[in-house]
Amino acid sequence: MGLLELFILAVGLSMDAFAVAVCKGLAMKRMNWKKAAIVGLYFGGFQAGMPLIGYLLGVNFQEYIVAVDHWIAFILLGIIGINMIKESRENDEESASDSVAFKDMVVLAIATSIDALAVGITFAFLQVDIVPAVSFIGICTFTLSMIGVKIGNVFGMKYKSKAEFAGGLILILLGTKILLEHLGILVL
Repeated sequence: MGLLELFILAVGLSMDAFAVAVCKGLAMKRMNWKKAAIVGLYFGGFQAGMPLIGYLLGVNFQEYIVAVDHWIAFILLGIIGINMIKESRENDEESASDSVAFKDMVVLAIATSIDALAVGITFAFLQVDIVPAVSFIGICTFTLSMIGVKIGNVFGMKYKSKAEFAGGLILILLGTKILLEHLGILVL
């Protein structure tokens, strides 16, 4: 997996966290950079940690699944992407809170990074160099989360569903690309 693919994947994975960060910013009466940094650290940390856990799980099962790993990557990324697109279309108004309390943030960070766990499993099959990959994902999520808090504070909920939709579409396209490359249909 090249740097460009990793960047695209990191942005796609970050979109759930970005959308929640927009909600956090929306709830703030005034922009609070300290809270924005805390939101970024939680989301970035979990987005980096979950693929690492998935990778470690995947490495243990790699020898049993190597013949179908591209199908697993395609299916996992497709399911995650479809779910993100579906969530972007739902009109439920989430209660926006600017709380960065541990119990609130851990729940949100886990919820927004479950998809990264599945991506970590695919990293094991694709034999991705995991430390730079998870570092890149964590930094990207941290940055986009802080930007999301600022955008939420300035613009409100306008971009939340668009970010989730874009993230889902990116993951579906990346899964399709992995499958097509392994089947020899696409050569890049």
